[in-house]
Amino acid sequence: MLLEGGAFLMGTQDVDGFSADGEGPVREVTLSPFRIDAYAVTNERFARFVDETGHRTEAELFGWSYVFAGFLPAALRRGAARPPQTPWWCGVEGAYWRAPEGPGSTVEGRGDHPVVHVSWSDAVAFCRWAGARLPTEAEWEYAARGGLVQRRYPWGDDLTPDGEHRCNIWQGHFPTKNTAEDGFRGTAPVDAFQPNGFGLYNMSGNVWEWCADWWGTEHTGRARTDPKGPARCASRVMRGGSFLCHHSYCNRYRVAARTANTPDSSTGNLGFRCAWDA
Repeated sequence: MLLEGGAFLMGTQDVDGFSADGEGPVREVTLSPFRIDAYAVTNERFARFVDETGHRTEAELFGWSYVFAGFLPAALRRGAARPPQTPWWCGVEGAYWRAPEGPGSTVEGRGDHPVVHVSWSDAVAFCRWAGARLPTEAEWEYAARGGLVQRRYPWGDDLTPDGEHRCNIWQGHFPTKNTAEDGFRGTAPVDAFQPNGFGLYNMSGNVWEWCADWWGTEHTGRARTDPKGPARCASRVMRGGSFLCHHSYCNRYRVAARTANTPDSSTGNLGFRCAWDA
């Protein structure tokens, strides 16, 4: 999709936000025109890239990746390493994009779902192959807002307008019970739900999406043009939230919400979409 760019208000002072994440202050950002994928990169598209290039993801090279515990049989859960702060994640040997829940799993029937278990470096490699790049964080937020000014979600301020689910996030009690009221317990097809005002799908929920920028939390209120984040840091920005986000602990499916991970990290809820200079 071609987006014309221009000035918009980036960030938020939302009381439901996370000040430590550097969501604010609200500042005026001006962007040059750019193009961005309407959808996150799918398993089908990523498979073509791998078939043509022989690319091996970092999850494959490391031999493991993080899988949500609720997707695993008891045998895999028992022996898996778990981060102490997020024990719902299990480090599973043999988990990668073609086997997203570990050995014995497959992406069959999920060709139109977003590819997961891809690191920032894997995403950049795909973008190079596609003649593209990752969107900057500012481009991503501008795109996610869909032309709305300082709204909480890509469609407005109400999470479920008229009771309608507009994104794929956790429903129920995290992390023990997901009622899947929005229709999905894991990833959803990349064209699920309604697009935003720019015709972009799933800018909230489904999978986290890598951005080009290094992570930083020190923002000023001054206006900027085509910002690209800090010169260097340990982590890269991720945006959009995922099917595991829930208001009780991680309502980062808001358009101004942000988080980060190291460039070699991969999980079962992390993907990306491509951007291009216009």
